[in-house]
Amino acid sequence: MTELRAVATDLDGTIVHRGTPPSPRTVDGFRRLHDHGLTLVIVTARPPRALADVVGVLEHHGHVICANGALVYDLATESIVQDRSLPPAVALEVVRRLRAEIPDLAFAIENASGYHREPQYRSEWPDDANTTVAAAEDLVAAPVAKLLARHPGLGHDEIVEITQRALGDLAVHHASGAAGLFELSAPGVSKGLALEALTADLGIDRSAVVAFGDMPNDIPMLAWAGIGVAVADAHPDVLAIADEVTASCVDDGVAQWIEHRFP
Repeated sequence: MTELRAVATDLDGTIVHRGTPPSPRTVDGFRRLHDHGLTLVIVTARPPRALADVVGVLEHHGHVICANGALVYDLATESIVQDRSLPPAVALEVVRRLRAEIPDLAFAIENASGYHREPQYRSEWPDDANTTVAAAEDLVAAPVAKLLARHPGLGHDEIVEITQRALGDLAVHHASGAAGLFELSAPGVSKGLALEALTADLGIDRSAVVAFGDMPNDIPMLAWAGIGVAVADAHPDVLAIADEVTASCVDDGVAQWIEHRFP
């Protein structure tokens, strides 16, 4: 059996249940990894500003791949160390094409400076002191790590069909599970490619990486890693490609897997 050197895990639905911080059992599991000399990589759709509930409990160890792979955040320095954002001109074209398809879409963006939205965009994440509220065409004047668009009447399959038809290879769509939500990034951005690049920089081979996830946007990293593990309540598409299945998020499945491998 290959000696593991890195553990990569999604946050929401994998180690974080309904917005709560990682459980004490999960935190203890991550300490075990640190004590055994393994690298921990959090791989999430969240932007850096939404990591406050995990930075402290992870004790500033490891890296976080954010925005589905567009940004890499160093926990030790609390700074962005890699940025693969959509250029402004491309983001503007994406907005224009989607508006032509669905005129009443509401847009928001995540970038290195934070979260910015149109007046009609509503999210679970609150505005902060840096939030700009303006038309999407103005918001994309700076590079966009993740372009968000909401329409409550659309399901996942409709969103995929619309983005493929309207955008082609202009941007990529990531499915993280929220109904009526488009999450769009630069071509080539994915959790899997970002994890591959980061571990290469650290001199870690894919065979020495285990990855955990629950939703379709986790599939690229589970498929790339030496061991891809789905939690028991993962999306069917994730369960179908996983090498292994552990217990559910609410039952601390990732922590259980770590405890079994590192007793």
